[in-house]
Amino acid sequence: MSRLRIVVEFAATRWLRRLRTREAVERRQRRLLRRHLRFLRRRSPYFRSMIPRGARDLGALPLMDKAILMAHFDELNTVGVRRDAALRVALDNERSRDFRTGIGRHAVGLSSGTSGHRGLFLVSRAEREAWAGSVLAKTLPAGRILGHRIALFLRADNTLYESVGSRAVSFAYFDAFADMAQNLERLQRYAPTILVAPPSVLLVIARALEHGRTSVRPEKVYAVAEVLEVADERRIAAGFGLDVIHQLYQCTEGFLAHTCPHGTLHLNEDGILVEREPLGAGRFVPIVTDLRRRAQPIVRYRLGDVLRERTEPCPCGSALTAIARIEGREGDTLRLPRRDGGIVEVFADLVSRSLLYADGVAEYRIVQVGPRTLEVGLEAADDTREEAVRAAVAGELTSLADRLGAVRPELRFVPYAPDGRSKLRRVERRWRGEQGDAEL
Repeated sequence: MSRLRIVVEFAATRWLRRLRTREAVERRQRRLLRRHLRFLRRRSPYFRSMIPRGARDLGALPLMDKAILMAHFDELNTVGVRRDAALRVALDNERSRDFRTGIGRHAVGLSSGTSGHRGLFLVSRAEREAWAGSVLAKTLPAGRILGHRIALFLRADNTLYESVGSRAVSFAYFDAFADMAQNLERLQRYAPTILVAPPSVLLVIARALEHGRTSVRPEKVYAVAEVLEVADERRIAAGFGLDVIHQLYQCTEGFLAHTCPHGTLHLNEDGILVEREPLGAGRFVPIVTDLRRRAQPIVRYRLGDVLRERTEPCPCGSALTAIARIEGREGDTLRLPRRDGGIVEVFADLVSRSLLYADGVAEYRIVQVGPRTLEVGLEAADDTREEAVRAAVAGELTSLADRLGAVRPELRFVPYAPDGRSKLRRVERRWRGEQGDAEL
């Protein structure tokens, strides 16, 4: 492990590479892209025939997704790792919950994401070290960068964290699948100054704080891996006594965005290029090219998330694109019949925001299981008011449908039953029609 590379990347990101204007951001992107295209043409069998000599832009390169990444794993990667070998190592790591084994100097792992489709990722040691330096530069508080204890609740460990750790900054990995009571005891002993965890885990810790089962008080809290809904954000902030809950938009496809001191998400355009597939009203699906990732290139990767751009400038003055919300998976947008024919697309964020006005809701999940049927898993804050809470939720969902011109959905109330082995999804669409979305 080369701490020097981490320190160099930290310093460059934090102090030396200050991209103060949009022109400076785009100039850096063009320079990195030209260099990256030359590398791919030389080293990636998959891209070699697609990239003409002297190419300066992405041109007509095809889109990628998880299926393409898996199907062409051997030809895409530039370090000669075979898919079958990498998959065996990744599966063994998942079963043992010991993630120290890689292939040579490369880390491998699995990602199911929220789509449910398994993906295989490959990252070199140099890339991991550069990533660590960049993440630390963008997350450590401005006033103090030494002496932090960072607690990471993750579904898969990454030995990079412990090896980066020192007296200056230490890391502790907590298995998100482990017994939460034991995690809370260990967290209390560790007393983190920075806490990084999925919103579902942060909610558990916030409730433990409210009931006096722990007294940890980190300076900063970061939500990762799951969509941070508005209601959950407020509950987490109240539980921890913080004004801002920060976010890291990070997935196996790259480190995509982080929050500034004002709590605004900014795309990490100093190292990635984001094309947009517009959805209207400022929403778009990001198509990501990681300009520095080489072992397993991520080029024009269509993520399938729904992002909404911030309409007003962020007070921090950053030249990086500001994002108002990550609204969930594109495939989880509800699709309800329109009253005058056709289909109304109901974005997950609209559903979540409508339920802010339903009093007494402790937990919820809404799943579309038919053309106009929503299954509503509900847990009331007060069990004696369950019927009143159901009525409030029904009223808000009906009102939302009316405002959007949709046929009022049929609501089927069921007990709230989260799946602790997968990412929390407050709004999900399982129904695809008899022959897929073309039927809707």
